[in-house]
Amino acid sequence: MKRAARIDSNQPEIVRTFRKMGFSVAVTSDKGKGFPDIVIGYESATRGKISALVEIKDGSLVPSRRKLTPDEQEFHNNWKGEIFIIESVDQAVELANKIKR
Repeated sequence: MKRAARIDSNQPEIVRTFRKMGFSVAVTSDKGKGFPDIVIGYESATRGKISALVEIKDGSLVPSRRKLTPDEQEFHNNWKGEIFIIESVDQAVELANKIKR
């Protein structure tokens, strides 16, 4: 039996933030093997469709508790595209605005 995936306490609020800003969000934190927590998508009239992998860490935890797990680190090392790591709603807004530009 597969155990339920633990999510960071700020994940629901970050997901809501991206959605309020016009992004589609697929929650993938249950995929395991280091796959990032969410995949976001945005459609820009000038830049077309944009997707990004996002790893969420809880910025309220001490730095040692925010480190990537060994599986996450391996995934990040082997992924040829961009993966963003965010720790707060403010960082989610910053990333959303960067993608929208």
